Amino acid sequence: MLRIGSAAAHLCQGLSRRELLRVGALGLGGLTLPQLLQAQAATTTSPGSGKSSGGKPSEKKARSCIVLFLMGGPPQHSTWDPKPSAPAEVRGEFKPISTTVPGVQISELLPRTAQLAEHIAILRAVSTRDNAHSSSGYYMLTGQPHQPMNFENANPGAPNNWPTLGALVNHLHAKRLHEQGLAVGESPLPAAIRLPHRIFNTDGSVWPGQDAGFLGRSADPWLFHCEPAAAGFRVPEFSLQTDLSLDRLASRRSLLDDLNRRAGQLDRSGVLGQYDTKTQQAIDVLTSPRSQKAFRLDEEGDAARDRYGRTQFGQSVLLARRLVEAGVSLVQVNWFRGADEPADAPCWDSHTHEAARLKQNLVPPFDMAYSALLTDLKDHGLLDETLVVCVSEFGRTPQINPQGGRGHWGSVFSATMAGGGIRGGQAYGSSDSMGGQPRDGLVTPPDFIATIFHCLGYDPKTEIHDPLGRPFPVCRGDAILPLLG
Repeated sequence: MLRIGSAAAHLCQGLSRRELLRVGALGLGGLTLPQLLQAQAATTTSPGSGKSSGGKPSEKKARSCIVLFLMGGPPQHSTWDPKPSAPAEVRGEFKPISTTVPGVQISELLPRTAQLAEHIAILRAVSTRDNAHSSSGYYMLTGQPHQPMNFENANPGAPNNWPTLGALVNHLHAKRLHEQGLAVGESPLPAAIRLPHRIFNTDGSVWPGQDAGFLGRSADPWLFHCEPAAAGFRVPEFSLQTDLSLDRLASRRSLLDDLNRRAGQLDRSGVLGQYDTKTQQAIDVLTSPRSQKAFRLDEEGDAARDRYGRTQFGQSVLLARRLVEAGVSLVQVNWFRGADEPADAPCWDSHTHEAARLKQNLVPPFDMAYSALLTDLKDHGLLDETLVVCVSEFGRTPQINPQGGRGHWGSVFSATMAGGGIRGGQAYGSSDSMGGQPRDGLVTPPDFIATIFHCLGYDPKTEIHDPLGRPFPVCRGDAILPLLG
């Protein structure tokens, strides 16, 4: 039991050093979420406040954004940009089919998505000019080219420490709340979340460009390792231990409040204040019916869950929809990388036997989840305020190799945008006849990121500051005007 006012040497006006350490170890009784938040806050830097250098942000068109990141690199030829007139070794096995938009065709592997094409803008000339997963992925996730380019198994850290998209949304969201004099938003959930895991290479190296970089850990998008398709699914960070009741949680919360009041005089760096805020946010999440409800996929019913597909990716997409409905501004769903992925062609990295992988493991689960998401958002009147982005780090080579696969290709590939702020029903830009080089409508990562910020109501020229106080625009690109509704 914690003793207040013992006879030992004391700190914090009545708490002994031993008691302080015991309370520090106690926390909230094994809660994983406060520990996660405190670890983020402990290394926080002060990035400074954002300042718009280009006038007021445009009127907000999207309340939230869902990013579907297809790690590995889907082949543009067998998804969004079929080349039926190309030689067989380029066009592949799959034929194009018509969509609901006259003149726009996509792969026959996407029949459900084809029926929703009027809501989708297909970007067929995206380019990073980088053929390495790690460095090209960094470029797509941050809008900043990796130094150097074409560098595989890159590690996070300077000079490649630009904040990821979710971290920038986190930072700008917090600034907006501060300017409005609000401590929290409409939900205790954070502004940005990643799931169901980090993006990593086969050797286990984690790609750069997935955290807050120089903005500091407090701006990191929350990361949840989870398997939403598993029976009895729950996110451990959002769950109380089975032996910890809400009454016991309230008691421990009171204890921590008392400690924080007494320890105020010790705070010299501001870290304690952040600890307080993060612990409060953790408790709010654990006790908020709205937050807890977002994770209860079983409330959807079997038919709804079946529409998304009972894969880990499909259920992750369903979870993303529920999270934005609960107030999260940005959810990034990374393609699920399971333990049974083939070493020579994991996820969308189809170096071998591409046609079989696409038909059996990759495109149908995506088609189900993506079409179900757009349909649900449309039917619930949420598509106009929810931006849905589908992207990857790069595409695949025009030529199919002797192993029946394709190599890495950053010269040209496809992405899609739909919903909030986007004018659907179009194919923007094009690749050449082999699907190997941009022909017109080039889209670079900075312009891609700038378009997302524009749709979310943030001026891409809004300033952020590094730990030295130097100002930078959140994005050096410009919104792609023909995409905007």
